[in-house]
Amino acid sequence: MGSRKRESALARKIANQDVAKSLHNDCPSSPRKMRLVADIIRGVEVEKALSILKYSKKDASNKLEKVLLSAMANWQTKNEGADIEEANLIVKEIYVDSARQLKRLRPAPQGRGHRIRKRSNHITLILGTKDNK
Repeated sequence: MGSRKRESALARKIANQDVAKSLHNDCPSSPRKMRLVADIIRGVEVEKALSILKYSKKDASNKLEKVLLSAMANWQTKNEGADIEEANLIVKEIYVDSARQLKRLRPAPQGRGHRIRKRSNHITLILGTKDNK
């Protein structure tokens, strides 16, 4: 590796030190239902987002809680000496994209079949500090 490439890689690593990312692919829930919960925690502090997800009645909140905990663990491994409570972490970005659909047939009247689409989604959650919005 050349010296310029090494220097730019080091600069990129330092710039991304306060950002943590977590993904969950092929989550078996419809993207529309997941976005309802994701919109609630976008831009919220991490502790508050965890309490919102913990006490939410929606099933999608359980999956999002696991993704948020994973992102917090990723941030903790990047910044070993730092404390999560003092870092003022917020949910910087969260987006839900549609993934593959499983196509099934449901029996319908007069020998027909109606198509059922079982949807799934991809969740991407990025944590950042409050200062670095």
